[in-house]
Amino acid sequence: MSEIVGFVGMSHSPFATLLPPTGPDAPGAPFLADAARVRAAVTRLAPDTVVVVGPDHFHGNFYDVMPPFVLGVEEAVGFGDFGSTSGPLPVAADLAWSVYDGLTDAGFDLALSYSLTVDHGIVQGYEMVTGGTSVPLVPLVVNTAAPPLPTLGRCVALGRALGAALTAAPGGRVLLVASGGLSHWLPSNDPRDPTVAGDKRASLIHGRRDAQAFAAAREPKVRAMGGDPDARVNDAWDRWFLDRLTAGDLDAITELGHDGLEKEAGTGGHEIRTWLVGAAAVATPLRWTSYEPVPEWITGMGSGATFEVA
Repeated sequence: MSEIVGFVGMSHSPFATLLPPTGPDAPGAPFLADAARVRAAVTRLAPDTVVVVGPDHFHGNFYDVMPPFVLGVEEAVGFGDFGSTSGPLPVAADLAWSVYDGLTDAGFDLALSYSLTVDHGIVQGYEMVTGGTSVPLVPLVVNTAAPPLPTLGRCVALGRALGAALTAAPGGRVLLVASGGLSHWLPSNDPRDPTVAGDKRASLIHGRRDAQAFAAAREPKVRAMGGDPDARVNDAWDRWFLDRLTAGDLDAITELGHDGLEKEAGTGGHEIRTWLVGAAAVATPLRWTSYEPVPEWITGMGSGATFEVA
């Protein structure tokens, strides 16, 4: 039987690499310092595998076919966006198939990928907590951009089934990582939105035809969003959310629903679905050890929501 030896909930942001802190008191420095602390804790836990739950930012999944959940079972390839690792990543295929079997038995119809492209939404947290890309991983991508957005309750149910699937799988020490930003407001990526038109809409739907060209056109626009100290985050809501994880009160979060979540945490706040999956999987109140609202990075950064098994 496998053992879940730890959980890390961590924000990700392109600007962790694009706008590195200039000093210990600069924006982002406390986040990166605590990320180093978490990495040291993970080293002590010595996991055999890492299950990473995270989103995609239109580098692997597009609206030609958009699954709510997709599990990588054989190959994972880092897209290499915003300084994250590019190229092949090691996949724990046996554990991935055990996860698939467990989630299927629990009533989840997952999309499967034998060659899954993953971007910084998966890779950045994986690299930060393990110190590289050598520990085999199981990537589980949750759509957080626009429909088909799984409901918050469905994410909690998936997390509970994931925890059961992991503990029933053949032996090994498993670390669970949830990678997703907290509150932040981003331009719409919903093809139904009338403001999403022209080349942008075509890229969201047809970007798979040339994902590298789509990314090359998009990255300068993302870079231009960085460095704005007036970018919107909701510090109070972020802390409320982290407090709910600390208390193990997932119902209070799911009761927000889609509209309530977007009102309080913005369009980017839908990424907290990954935290809900992870928190439900470990099924215990968490402790969070650092939080830094970083408007310049376009997201509040919670780097240390952790649960460790001695």
